[in-house]
Amino acid sequence: MMRCFVDSADDAAVGALLRERLVHGVTTNPTILAAAGLEWSALPRIVRGWIELGASEVFLQTWGSERAAMLEHAEALRAIAPEVAIKVPATEVGFGVAATLVERGETVLLTAVYEAPQALVAASIGVRYIAPYVGRLDDAGRDGLQEVATMAELLRGSGTEILAASVRSPQVMVALAERGVTACTARPEVLRAALASADADAAARGFEAAMDGLLRPAAPDR
Repeated sequence: MMRCFVDSADDAAVGALLRERLVHGVTTNPTILAAAGLEWSALPRIVRGWIELGASEVFLQTWGSERAAMLEHAEALRAIAPEVAIKVPATEVGFGVAATLVERGETVLLTAVYEAPQALVAASIGVRYIAPYVGRLDDAGRDGLQEVATMAELLRGSGTEILAASVRSPQVMVALAERGVTACTARPEVLRAALASADADAAARGFEAAMDGLLRPAAPDR
């Protein structure tokens, strides 16, 4: 089963998807937060609002070029709510930070995973999720779907799950599911597009027309 997350900090778009129970949670990163015009002081209120609307996990990314800073910032993010999971960039420093957070019992996602060996190390240290970027792998001239499929096969049975990111179309969502990926995150417009079908809309219009006929008062006998 594919579990879908929304990759956004647009409060209106995220809130609508959560209210409609269409996503399991929210993924963000500093770039997404900045694009939404958010300030650090507003983040706790917004995250708690998403959780109240039903988000089971909200992914917030720690930052800092040094290990101590990344761990300190992770603690501040984690203090916002129990449902917060910590994203850590898949750098050499980031792997060490992730290992420490795992030892502390935190839910960790290693993000921007581009190489299969990184996936193996992530599983070895026990992180809960990795986020390979499907679209960005394609942008780099690589076969994003195939490389993520390889990671999924390597991680099978390990307890580390792929949460595929940079998913740019509903068709990519389907292709990931076919390759054994069980979680993905996408922009709100991609998730909305996954709901659309012209044939389903036409069928619904037919149902409505038929029901209108059933409800219309019968003409009196003359």
